[in-house]
Amino acid sequence: MASYDLIVLGAGIVGAACAERAAGEGLRVAVVEPGPVGGGATAAAMGHLVAMDDDPAELALSQLSLRLWERFAALPLAEFSRCGTLWVAREPRELDGVAAKVARLAAAGIEARPVGADELYALEPHLTPGLSGGMLVAGEAVVYPPRVAQHLLQLACERQAHALLGRRAVALTAHGARLDDGSELRGPVLVATGCALPELLPQLPMRSRKGHLVITERYPGRIRHQLLELGYADSAHGDADSSVAFNVQPRPTGQILIGSSREFGVEERAVSPPMLRRMLERAFAFVPMLRELQALRVWTGFRPCTPDGRPYIGAFAPRPHTWVAAGHEGLGVTTALGTAQLLVEQLLGRAPAIDPAPYAPTRMLR
Repeated sequence: MASYDLIVLGAGIVGAACAERAAGEGLRVAVVEPGPVGGGATAAAMGHLVAMDDDPAELALSQLSLRLWERFAALPLAEFSRCGTLWVAREPRELDGVAAKVARLAAAGIEARPVGADELYALEPHLTPGLSGGMLVAGEAVVYPPRVAQHLLQLACERQAHALLGRRAVALTAHGARLDDGSELRGPVLVATGCALPELLPQLPMRSRKGHLVITERYPGRIRHQLLELGYADSAHGDADSSVAFNVQPRPTGQILIGSSREFGVEERAVSPPMLRRMLERAFAFVPMLRELQALRVWTGFRPCTPDGRPYIGAFAPRPHTWVAAGHEGLGVTTALGTAQLLVEQLLGRAPAIDPAPYAPTRMLR
């Protein structure tokens, strides 16, 4: 029976980040992943590195993580592109909250500023006429999540982590985890399996939220910034069975990535034409030019969502030596590195960089 200092179940971007951080601390790490690395919720993510300020705990984790992402800013552009984020207001009333958002971000060390209508169109000429302005966060970026997950796992393996790909953990044991081939691993276990978390820890509630994404052929320069509507957070954090919001990204390849949709209570992976049409019409309302472009691929995925919208990060107290990092929904890419730091700090008994209480898994025990 092989023994480790940490057994990471799941090699999405969160699990891979935790493995890389733990291995960097000199821990003996095993990573268990039944499918492609970064092939689950990570592959269904748009890859934005963005500070969401609506919830103080979410902002604290985002701010911690965004600082850590600077370490990867020199990655080739396919992995990291500092395009900045431009938040867009359709109506003047949507600008009412911009000053408060700028102040909250500034208090977290993140530079943002209001943008008037004239500057908005100077920054993004293809936006629909009649918009009121917005907010620019110039330092934010986008990454290609599956490739970053692979890169993080590679870094972990360079530090002697052991990757068990094509293997699935079927049960937690008193001393570790049992795999689908009957073998057992001994040591503390980190469950980072996203939507599949309840298979191993049914005590923790988790919902799967389906999303659609569209990527176009190459149209360099058409879109310069990541674009989001100022009402995006209401859609992302709402509890409606289905919702859409405007979110468009320029990719370093010249392609344009279009989102976003969210659906609860849907299990099939197939593309839903009505939901896809609804999402695209939302995007066309902000950028009519998108109607003219050729889509290359449409796909869906499922993102893990906790009841209160905050991820589980920390010890699962009812089971000794069991840890959780899951439930990040649409912010898993942004917060992956901060999650890894917070988790490993707790694992090693160090003072955490931010208050871990808002993310404690025990807050949601059934």
